[in-house]
Formats: sequence, C-alpha cells, structure tokens
Amino acid sequence: MDAPPSPLARSPFDEIVTQHLLPQLDHFCARLLAERRDLQLDGELVFSGKDKFLPGKIAKGMSYLLLAQPVGSSAQARHLAAFGEIAQLTLEDANDSWGIYYYLSALNGLREAGLLTRALSAGQLAALADKLDWRHFVDAESFRLKELPTNYYGVAFSIARLRFLLGWEDSRASEILLDKTLEHYRTYSGEYGFSDETEGQGRFDRYSVLLVAEICQRFIETGLEVTEQLRIWLKRASDVVLGQLSVNGAGFSFGRSIGAYGDTAFVEILTTAAHLDLLTPAQLDLAYAACTTSAARYAEFWFDAETHSVNLWDRGRRTDTYRGKHRILGENLSLLHQLFYTARQWEALGFHGKPPMADFSAALAELPRHALTWFARGEHDRTLITCRDGTHVISLPLISGGSGYHSQNPYFSIPFADGLIQAAPDTGWPQLLPRLLLADGSELIPAAFQQDLQIEQQGEQLLVRFHQAALDRLGGTEPQADTRVRVSTTYRFAPGEITREDCFTPQEPLQGARLSIEFGSFSRLPQCEGCEVRFAEGLVNEIAFEGAEQLQVADISTDPDYHTPTGPLLTRVRAETGELPAAGPWRLRWHMRYRN
Repeated sequence: MDAPPSPLARSPFDEIVTQHLLPQLDHFCARLLAERRDLQLDGELVFSGKDKFLPGKIAKGMSYLLLAQPVGSSAQARHLAAFGEIAQLTLEDANDSWGIYYYLSALNGLREAGLLTRALSAGQLAALADKLDWRHFVDAESFRLKELPTNYYGVAFSIARLRFLLGWEDSRASEILLDKTLEHYRTYSGEYGFSDETEGQGRFDRYSVLLVAEICQRFIETGLEVTEQLRIWLKRASDVVLGQLSVNGAGFSFGRSIGAYGDTAFVEILTTAAHLDLLTPAQLDLAYAACTTSAARYAEFWFDAETHSVNLWDRGRRTDTYRGKHRILGENLSLLHQLFYTARQWEALGFHGKPPMADFSAALAELPRHALTWFARGEHDRTLITCRDGTHVISLPLISGGSGYHSQNPYFSIPFADGLIQAAPDTGWPQLLPRLLLADGSELIPAAFQQDLQIEQQGEQLLVRFHQAALDRLGGTEPQADTRVRVSTTYRFAPGEITREDCFTPQEPLQGARLSIEFGSFSRLPQCEGCEVRFAEGLVNEIAFEGAEQLQVADISTDPDYHTPTGPLLTRVRAETGELPAAGPWRLRWHMRYRN
C-alpha cells in the first residue's frame, strides 16, 4: 500500500522485464501448447468464450516472446513453430475490436522483424486477413460505428492503418478513420485536452488522461508524425501524472479501471511523452524512475507467484465487473503488453541497463505540494486537485460518473490516496460522502453538479470550496438533478489532516430527512468515544463526525462490497443523524487525522 519501493525498483526497467516478466509469457506459452483449449488459470477456464479480445492478446503476448529470442537460435525456431500452433488454436474464436488491434499489432511487429511468413502459413495469413478487419464494427460506406461509442474510432483507425502496413488494403480507410478519431477527441476533450467519457456529463478518469497517449502511441507504432495539437494535449497529461507520482509506484486512485491498470496508465503516458521529447531532463529522469518503480510493483505486488497470474480479484482485491476473472489470461497479457512496449521505448531512448535515479524519494519531495488541473469549465466545474503530504499523494476529483457510474463511490468528490482512502469498484456505499434520505424514499448525494470552485492556499494548508444547486437523486442510470436541496462544501487539507464540511439548505421545508455517511478504512482496532473513533493500527489515526448522533463500527474485512483494488478495507465507521429540522440548514462535518 504505502510501503517504500523494494530493491527491485532500483533495477533497470529492461532488466525487470527480462528477468521477471518475460518468464510469465514463457509460462503461458508452455501451458497453451500443453493444455490447449482445456487450459485453466487459477480455476478459470481460459477458452470459455467470455473474453472477446483474447485471441489478439494471446498473439501479442506470444509475439513479444518470439521477438525476444536470439536470431537464428533453436529457441527462435521453437517459438516460431509455437506462434503458428497457438494461432491455429484460436483461429475460429471470436475476436472483437481491441482483440483485432492487438492481433494486427503482433503481426506487424513480426513483419518488421522479417518473421511473419515464417511464423504463419499462407493459409493462416489469408484467414486472418479476412477476420482482422475494421469493417466488422464500422460501416464500410458511411464509416459509422455499429452500435459502439465514438471512442472506438481510435481502435478502427489503428486496425485500418496496420492493415495498410501489412499490405492488406490501401490507406484510404485509415485516413478517413484517423480524421474521425481526431474529430471525436476534439469534440469531447474541450479546451483542456482531457476526454469526457460521456456527452458532457463530466466523467473524467484514468482513461480521460490516458487516451491522448494511446492515440499518440498509435501514430508512433504505425510510422505517422504526431500532430502539434496532440503533443500539446499529451504534455498536459504528462504534467498531471508527474504531479501525482508516488514513491511506491501507485497510479490513478479514482474512477474505473484503476489498481494495476491505474499504475500502467502512468507508465504509458510518461513513456509516450518521453518518446516525443516533451519532458525536461529532470522530468525524464523522474519519469524513468516512476516507470521502473511501477514495473517492480507489478512484479512483486500485482503478480501472484502461487497462481502464476496477476491478482485483481482475490484475497480481498476487487476490480470492475467488465474485468472479471473470466478474462484472467487476457488481463495478464494486456498488462504485460503495456510494460513490454514501454520498456522497449525507454531502451530506444538510451536507458538500456540503466538503473533509475538513486534519489527518487527526494525528487518527489521537491514536487509542488498542491496542484490544480482543469478538465472542463462551464455550467459545472470539473477538476482534479492534488495534495502531496509526506509520502501520501491525495487526489480530489470534482467530477461526475455520469451515466451508469454517478452513484458509484470511485467517482465521488472525495479525497483518494493509496492505502489511506480508497473506493470499491462497482459499489455505491457512501464513502466519506453524505447521503440524504428524504421521507418520500428519495436518496440524494452531492456528487454530480459542482460549481463555483474556490481554492485558497494558507501556508501549508489548502482550502477548497464549491457548491451544488442540486443534489443527485439515486435510482436512475443518469444523474438526476433534485433541486429541493442545495449544498455548500468546504475541504481543508493540512499536514496529517483532512476536514470536510457540508451545509445542506432545503429550498422548501422537508419533513423526516436524515443524513448518513461511512468511512471504510484499512485501519483497525477502533476505540469509540461519542462520534469519534481512534484506531490503534493503520495509517488513519482517528476520524470524528460533527452533526451526527449515532455511530456504528464494524469489521468488514470479509465483506466483498468493501474490497478495493489493492485489498480489503478492515473497519467500517457509519455515522447517522436523527430526524433533521424541516427548514434546515443541516450541517455534517468529518475530520480525519493520519500518519504522514
């Protein structure tokens, strides 16, 4: 969680990949050849038909293994045969969108190495040329996506461009799809260059910052010159990541697809920025050290030697439903891909065999204590506020989960920090966010309509204020503005302390209203006094609630709703008010002290 980096993090990036990650690919290759379609990983049948990207991810993983063998060696000959055999094994399997891209990327890498026609027969290549086609999800006449969101234009462009490089079609489709990709990004990224995953609802998360790096990487991979506008947007994304770097290699802490993917997103963004020469010399050294630390964290924390697999799902860990354990092999391969291609790019930049900077922790301590990143401004304020306190990197996102995610706590406007305050994917319990229950059964949360952000720095303290003219009424797929209650929120960040205060103002008398809030913590051995809890063990020392009347504490270590990407929360503190006065105002305040 918040432990210092291990000795492995002081190794060269390429050495971590070669000595610790490449053997994982070798293991998967051997088992695919031996067990074929009966292969199971940690009790999960790999070829269940539930992972529609799997054939492409297998091809990409096996291509890295093949390309790592010495030219002309018996090992290369053995892996050439293995690649063709495994390709035949998956040839008839469903392989959609991203899977098509991964497969074509693998084939293009083999083509560049002069190995494509040695790895696959003419018949296999002909079959793949028919199957690996953007036309399966894009109309060939209108170039409209077939029931997919517009961010899939980037996938379609990559596929068309790779098909062109393989000699399977001319460049016309890739040029049209590239225009649509850039048009989509301009439309949904606004003036700041971060992509809203919804049509204006304000869902900014890991992918909002990562997407421009992915687009730039497709340009690099397929030999196109990255445009000046993309370079500007990528520079902004890299600035966000540089300000969020932590000593243990943890990445994005809010939104969906975090955990291991939050870590590798930092690696991908920084590596692409380094490749395009967007970093200063000092930033370059910092970025390389961060990437090496994240690679070591993958090898030692995310990878489970007992199951020989990445662990996103077990021993108290939890990830998003769409990354379920039925995708276990695919998740291993896509995470390894992200570390393999980035390690290659650092090697190309002259970092082969180079250990990271020795004073990484000291360099992090010199970063600005507070930072503000604007995602969007308009009717609502969408921002990311970063507070650095000792080894803690605290993220306060003022965003909305939008359609399908607005009620889930990874998108709440609360502080997030690895090992200190974390959310549980696909859950909506009120982690440090008040929930208002009205007499008519409505449940409202202050989670979607932030306005009028004000930030004031007072020495080492940071004061953050904003208000919402409506609360988000739960129960629907979309955020629903309920104007019966307004709220003003104030955060105060100080060394070792965070305070939040909400003042709710009903616009009409509301009988029978009540407020509740929870804190799910990694700390344990709680002692209660009134509405204050002190912990004997853990990073959080204490939390106190003002405005509440009742406090309940429970052990939640085995409750899956309180599992996070890095492990189980241990203690739940639940605070509740009694019935509130109908005319208001209603105030609820929490104050946390933690070790820093």
